[in-house]
Amino acid sequence: MDRRELAGFLRSRRERITPTDVGLPAGPRRRTPGLRREEVAHLAFISTEYYTRLEQARGPRPSREVIAGLARALRLSDAEGDHLHHLAGAPPGPPAGPSRDVRQSILDLLRRLPHAAAIVLSATYEVIAWNDLAAALLEDFSALPRRERNLVRRAFLVPPPGERPPYDPSEAEAFARAAARHLRATAARYPDDPEVTTLVDDLLAGSAEFARLWAAHDVSAQPALRKTVHHPLIGPVTVNCDVLDITDRDQHVVIYTAEPGSPAEEALRLLSVIGTQRMDVPG
Repeated sequence: MDRRELAGFLRSRRERITPTDVGLPAGPRRRTPGLRREEVAHLAFISTEYYTRLEQARGPRPSREVIAGLARALRLSDAEGDHLHHLAGAPPGPPAGPSRDVRQSILDLLRRLPHAAAIVLSATYEVIAWNDLAAALLEDFSALPRRERNLVRRAFLVPPPGERPPYDPSEAEAFARAAARHLRATAARYPDDPEVTTLVDDLLAGSAEFARLWAAHDVSAQPALRKTVHHPLIGPVTVNCDVLDITDRDQHVVIYTAEPGSPAEEALRLLSVIGTQRMDVPG
């Protein structure tokens, strides 16, 4: 534990934050910039005395719970949080489970793609963010419980009666193989995460095909470059499929675009207008 560096880092991070940044009233004029020590301590759920000793380079080594509380209270970035762990003598370990927290810049990116359908997938293939066109083309994910937003679960487990897969059968099979391989690698990265374990157990119990693929221990998968989506209102829509990795969050942005001047481009333009409304149901 580097007490002197830790003290200086905590002070510098505290002084850059204003009360309004963390939802506190500004109050009377302050003698020093940023938050007061007692305010940081309150936000981190520790005593003011303990926090003061840390800033004075005479505190004991903080626990991981205290470090996490300080990182949250001081609004630290991922890199700053890792640095705090190292200064406190507790290097960060691997994440407990796949991140479902999507960066605001990625959410902004989805909204800035009006002519493309885009979704964000977690490491377990759960759809954790999407834009309006993706909801119109693929599924209104907001209407689904979280469990049913997992694309691996939907690929292998029996769908509800009357539900048909959105892709061509050959594409659905290729996606299933790729998803099983991806999940095998994910399970190795998060061996102690209960959600990952439950997902794998459910798939093994409910799908002989998944069990067969899982037993092969394959982890590499070729991405699909094109997909044909069978939309219930406008029929088949063939789109290009590109995947962007968000490495620091272990997430993927999947972007579906149409060839310029193609029928698919017209279909996406129509979907951007009608959205997720059901035109086959009389008003």
